[in-house]
Amino acid sequence: MRRLLLSSTGWLLVLVGLVLYPLPGPGLVVMVLGLALLSRHDPWAAARLEPLQRRALVETRRTVATWPRLLVTASVTVALGVSGLVWLADPAQPAWWLLPAWTWLPGGTWAGVGQIVSGVAGLAIVVWARLALVPEESTSRDMKTLRGSGR
Repeated sequence: MRRLLLSSTGWLLVLVGLVLYPLPGPGLVVMVLGLALLSRHDPWAAARLEPLQRRALVETRRTVATWPRLLVTASVTVALGVSGLVWLADPAQPAWWLLPAWTWLPGGTWAGVGQIVSGVAGLAIVVWARLALVPEESTSRDMKTLRGSGR
């Protein structure tokens, strides 16, 4: 019964992730979570998940390895999350918008909610990555470099 529940939930998350993928928000994360659930019992899913996990950790560590990168990553993450407020405000399509009307803020309210949730989750990941993935000695070295450069 447990295996059936995990597999069903995993496939549901993969399908929801596929639907959410083109919208602003957590589509890719939802797909990976579904794949992670499926990998508990299916070797093919585990084989596909392992390289994704390894690559995600390497890239996440790289984006927070130095203070300038950390500040840029955190700023962009917050900006993307806050931009979800535009979807919630649902302003009228401006006159300068040259594309068809259906391309103006696609997804509506729930796309905005998803974007805000993604921003909060992304900021939590940035904080976790800095604390958990960056060794203490590189943090000290970065601080010495910043102090020594007069910034």
